[in-house]
Amino acid sequence: MADIKRYDRFSLARFEPFGDFDDLMKGFFVRPVLFENPPQMRIRMDRKEDAKAYTVHADIPGVKKEGIPVNIEGKQVSISTETKLEKEEKVLRSERYVGKVARSLTLPHEVDEAKSQAKYSDGVLELTLPKKAPNTARKLKVQQVIKTQAIAVRRGRQRIVLPARSVIDLRRALTEVA
Repeated sequence: MADIKRYDRFSLARFEPFGDFDDLMKGFFVRPVLFENPPQMRIRMDRKEDAKAYTVHADIPGVKKEGIPVNIEGKQVSISTETKLEKEEKVLRSERYVGKVARSLTLPHEVDEAKSQAKYSDGVLELTLPKKAPNTARKLKVQQVIKTQAIAVRRGRQRIVLPARSVIDLRRALTEVA
């Protein structure tokens, strides 16, 4: 543990700004620098919204447009891709990502899959995702149902008695007799 000393401004001790520099550098060059985790690629996105659609710009450099599947399911949009080494050659140091990467996002409104568009240019994927039109509610006219036991209909001298459950049955009975 470090020795804690009280500062005395009247002390005649000399101030050494780099006095602990040796302790700081001790072992720095002895231990090898380990890169246990390989570099990880993330798909970085910008999302914009207007009244009719969402616009998403995703940075996906070094990939062909055929290698970028985009899946849309309701409010969920998923993008995935895979980067590969083109040639197997001796590499002294590699900082580029090789492997699979995926990203998904959930939007506030459902997306119309049929009208959605994707464009890929200069390593940027642009998705235009139109919002689905909300279901328009319609008003239903409420009909009153009159319940009766039977309907008696006369046709000339003949009397016909039919069981009736509603006004609709009454109308149907009248049209059958006539």
